[in-house]
Amino acid sequence: MKRCAWVSDNPLYIQYHDEEWGVPQHDDRHLFEMLILEGAQAGLSWITVLKKRENYRKAFHQFDVRKVAAMSDADLEKRLLDPGIIRNRLKVFSARRNARAALKLIEDFGSLDRYFWSWVDDQPIQNNFQSLQEVPVNTPLSDQISKDLKKRDFNFVGTTIIYSFMQAIGMTNDHTTDCTFYSVRNA
Repeated sequence: MKRCAWVSDNPLYIQYHDEEWGVPQHDDRHLFEMLILEGAQAGLSWITVLKKRENYRKAFHQFDVRKVAAMSDADLEKRLLDPGIIRNRLKVFSARRNARAALKLIEDFGSLDRYFWSWVDDQPIQNNFQSLQEVPVNTPLSDQISKDLKKRDFNFVGTTIIYSFMQAIGMTNDHTTDCTFYSVRNA
């Protein structure tokens, strides 16, 4: 089986690539989770986040947006003592800020799903990259979404983070053409 060049032999990476990355996701809880995890990953490797994912789920109420929005400063300070997550103050506190912004976005659009997928007319962008070097780190569309989210008071949503988010939730299919999963996701 051929996989994208970024996938190492780590079982977490393999499972994530084969079962999740690039699969269109529409569940609001999962979308919120991926938005928070992509922000937590900023400046780090994705494998670091994958190794801590279950701890994040426990620390942030299984990414229930309402529960995260209601977390107190004391709750967040407690999370900063948890070695099971990335203990960056700005990233930890951004989870609550983004949850509150997400609630407003849900109020305005009906769901996170409706908001994010409206940017691509509810259809994944099908790219045809032959190598990892061709895959961009951002696009004009990720620039637009990033800018819009920042106006809506989200943080840790720069254009590169948003493009990674788009790849993760299947808004764009960036499996390279030699990857077994390219045709699966392009069906």
